[in-house]
Formats: sequence, C-alpha cells, structure tokens
Amino acid sequence: MADAIRIENLQKKFRIGFIPKPREILKGITFSVREGETFGYLGPNGAGKTTTIKCLLGLIHPDAGTIEILGRPHTQPRSREALGFLPENPYFYDYLTAREFLAFTADLFGIGRTEKGERIARLLKLVGLERAADLPLRKYSRGMLQRAGLAQALVNDPKLVVLDEPLGGMDPLGRKEIRDIIVRFKDEGKTVFFTSHILQDIEMICDRVAIIVGGRIVKEGGLRDLVSEKVLFTEVTVSGLPPQTFSGLGECVSAQGDRVLLKLYDEARVDEVVNLIHDRKGRLIALSPRTETLEDIFVDTVTRT
Repeated sequence: MADAIRIENLQKKFRIGFIPKPREILKGITFSVREGETFGYLGPNGAGKTTTIKCLLGLIHPDAGTIEILGRPHTQPRSREALGFLPENPYFYDYLTAREFLAFTADLFGIGRTEKGERIARLLKLVGLERAADLPLRKYSRGMLQRAGLAQALVNDPKLVVLDEPLGGMDPLGRKEIRDIIVRFKDEGKTVFFTSHILQDIEMICDRVAIIVGGRIVKEGGLRDLVSEKVLFTEVTVSGLPPQTFSGLGECVSAQGDRVLLKLYDEARVDEVVNLIHDRKGRLIALSPRTETLEDIFVDTVTRT
C-alpha cells in the first residue's frame, strides 16, 4: 500500500524570546501514513504536532528533512490539490453565512456552479448545519464553527484530510457526530491524519498512532500492537452487602448507599467474590475487566520521556 504522507528526518528550529535564541522544535522526526488509514498524531502541548502540520502544508519551511504528500514532494503545489485541511483555530469571514463561505472556498478550487451547489448542500447536511446555513458565522458557537471548518476542508473532495484538533469545543453529541464522519471517510477510501487531546476518540477510530514528545517520535504503531489486552484489574459493583463483606478480597474504592465498588487486582479472586455475593444474597450490578488503554500508554510514555 502506498504512503499518503511520508516524512523523513524532519527538523525545525525557531528563534524565541526577547533576545532570540534558537529552539529546536522538531528533532529529526520520521513516520509515514498509509493511503486509506486513519492516523492519530499525539503529544502534549508544545511537543511539535502543529509545527509538523505546518511543515507538511508548506506554511513554514523545515530546516532539514523530506516530506511527500500522495507521492509528490510537498514543495510542489500539485501535492496539495487532493488535500483538505482544518486548522486548530480556523479563521472565518464572520460576516459570511456558512453557505457563502463554502461557495467562496469552492470558487478557489474552480468548482462549477451546478456541482458547487450540490456539493455545498451535501456538506451542510453532512456536518449538521442545514438549518443554520444562512446565518452569519459570527452567530455560530465554537462547535458550529468547527463543523463549518470541517465542511470547507471537504469542499474539494480530498483524498487526504488533515485535521488539527477537530473535536475541540464540541459537546458529547457533536464529538460523536464528527467521529462518525471521520469513520465514514475511511469507508470512502480517504486518508485521515489528525491530532487530538481526547484520547478515547483516537482509540475508537484510529488504525495507527504516533506519539511525539519534545520534538521526537517516541512511539509509533497500530493500536492493536500498542494497547495490551492484559487485564489490569476488575471492577465489581455490588448492592445489598456492606463493604466489610469483602475485607481481604479486594480494594473498596467507594461505598454509597447500599452500593459498593470493588477493585480486584488478582484475577483469581473474581470467581470467589461472585460466589460470595451469591451466597450472601447480594446483587451483582456490574463486572468490568479493565485493560490497558491508549491513555495509559500516552501518560506512561510522556512521563518517562
């Protein structure tokens, strides 16, 4: 499978401070994104995620390294013809409506009038802005502006979609809807490269991830390879029995009313606790094995680096 993005030994310095001193932001990063996959780019604030994206898009020039987009050097304007981009903090002409803004974007790509109208209607429906399509953007909430930004990133029907914090400012319903759209991209054969601080969302929709810390890629791979299925502990929620019933069997995390939440680190204790609940006429509310998550890996990687 060909690479939609290939980055090798990317380096970038900025001069920062009142008395400018060079600061190395990207320290020779190398990774690739395959065509048709959804790739998550993770890292703490200041790690170099947005700088990587700006280099990829030609907004800033790297000091060293090579970047290819869909098989072409990123310095060639044609490499970005099939690319859509949503920045972390997009700027909008706030006196325009969403429909007018998308029409303006479509004109930049030279899309014909008939096709333009059909495409804009389809995109407004996709991102859930049909009813607000003719409101000025200055009246939009942060989440609505994010939807409008996502729609403009799709105006040219790109093969590669680059999203910098696309879920920022979204309520839970909005996050789910945007996640569903990103999953749909994969079904359509599009490649998605995006950053997010919401690790649960990345774990739900990404095929592979890379973690950048201090300007270096410290971990990269498929989620199945990185996230272990080993059970770390089991949470048991019980009602109708006092906490002391389980003394010596596990850790009592909380006791509210007649409900007790236990944490069992010894897997062999699970059957013993379940049998005890049955024998004492208690009620088992929930039994939840807790496996390693992407958040566990991220926190461990960042704190160790």
